[in-house]
Amino acid sequence: MPAVNKVSGARELLARIEPHEHEMVLLAQKLVEIESPTHNKKAVDALGRALGEEFSRMGAQITFHKQLKFGDHLQASFKSEDAHSPAILLLGHMDTVWELGALKSMPCRVSDGRVWGPGVLDMKAGIVQIVFALRALRDTFGHPPGNVEVLLVTDEEVGSESSRPVTEWLAEKSSIVFVLEPSQGLAGALKTARKGVGNYTVKVTGKAAHAGIDFRAGTSAITELAYQIGIIEKFTDLKRGLTVNPGVIRGGTRSNVVAAEAEVEVDVRIPRQADAGLIEKKFRSLRPRNRRCKLQVSGGINRPPMERSKEIAAWFMKARTLAQGMGWKLQEAATGGGSDGNFTAALGIPTLDGLGAVGEGAHAASESVLIRELPRRAALLAALMTSA
Repeated sequence: MPAVNKVSGARELLARIEPHEHEMVLLAQKLVEIESPTHNKKAVDALGRALGEEFSRMGAQITFHKQLKFGDHLQASFKSEDAHSPAILLLGHMDTVWELGALKSMPCRVSDGRVWGPGVLDMKAGIVQIVFALRALRDTFGHPPGNVEVLLVTDEEVGSESSRPVTEWLAEKSSIVFVLEPSQGLAGALKTARKGVGNYTVKVTGKAAHAGIDFRAGTSAITELAYQIGIIEKFTDLKRGLTVNPGVIRGGTRSNVVAAEAEVEVDVRIPRQADAGLIEKKFRSLRPRNRRCKLQVSGGINRPPMERSKEIAAWFMKARTLAQGMGWKLQEAATGGGSDGNFTAALGIPTLDGLGAVGEGAHAASESVLIRELPRRAALLAALMTSA
């Protein structure tokens, strides 16, 4: 289909979705009110069942990837009769950072042109956009274009350890991945680059002793750890975009005891995959200043960076053209936060992230999404799917 027709097709999709804005709000409220904290399997599975029923009514084949610790990952498959049709992966997550009962202190509500509530931005409104994009394609063409897989995982907020194999398996069979994580800021920018994420733990073992009676017999793990943190802090290279943050410290038992153990948890962000080896070498080269102490380093990079490739840039240009045809200027941005799009981009699969809702306050009491943006973000997703 010529590019001009794709633009006019995007306008038609928007015209189909806009009258359903109120329905989008109602579905967003419904999903927010099914609380789904990552570590509550029962709660997350309840949301998964509700969404499975929603996609099933649209003609999808539903698969739950069973989990013991986390909720079951939901895969909704829309199959094309043409086996050679391009495969599209729509990627998101059902889990939130909010504990069960968060609705009591911050109930889901609609006011000031927004939907407010725990998890609405990150990322239940993005799931709403998937539903209405697919509905618009069904109503316009009779079915989604090509073979479409929707994958909604349940452990994204804690590193995606159980879902990563499923995500990568589906991504490797796809020609493009669209990630429905929130957009960047109120400008609604797409995310064409993300930093890689790592976590390291540095543990020091010393020797306990009474701080008043037998001070010299002890070896302070805390003192040694303080020295090591001073070294670790210097791993940050702002010009390179590499940051290292000692975020959690534990150590000691009482103030009158020389501490036998202490440890620090360190968050690492890297802009390029080449930085992974560099930071790994730096952490593994740490040595105790006090030879009476032992040092143990664990962890590593657990999300590779999503680097802005030529393919990602090309897909952003398609998105910008489609958005312009619907009447707005779409921007792009890089972010230090990670998503499951990091995994798919690292496989070399073109990945466009930040296609989800526009709002602010993710993980905060002010979490909210702009209602007026919901239809056109859904229309943009639908139009991009027709371009695959």
